[in-house]
Amino acid sequence: MVDVTVYTTPICPYCVRAKALLNRKGIPFTEVDVSQDHERRAWLIETTGKRTVPQIFIGDQAIGGSDDLHELDRRGELDKMLAPL
Repeated sequence: MVDVTVYTTPICPYCVRAKALLNRKGIPFTEVDVSQDHERRAWLIETTGKRTVPQIFIGDQAIGGSDDLHELDRRGELDKMLAPL
């Protein structure tokens, strides 16, 4: 399975929603709290062009936030992205 990383902050309902979907599907992920990590937050903004969290990466690919994750799942593309090669 491909690595999933979720960049979050503690007070973020969209982060909770994204993590709940991943947990419900049994998808392991690494959570990175960027609320106090200014360097990592700056990297995240530079990499994604977005200031919002969550920002979700599947492998090295930024897929966006919670709504994007749910849309991938709804279309059946999330499972395909996570399937081993």
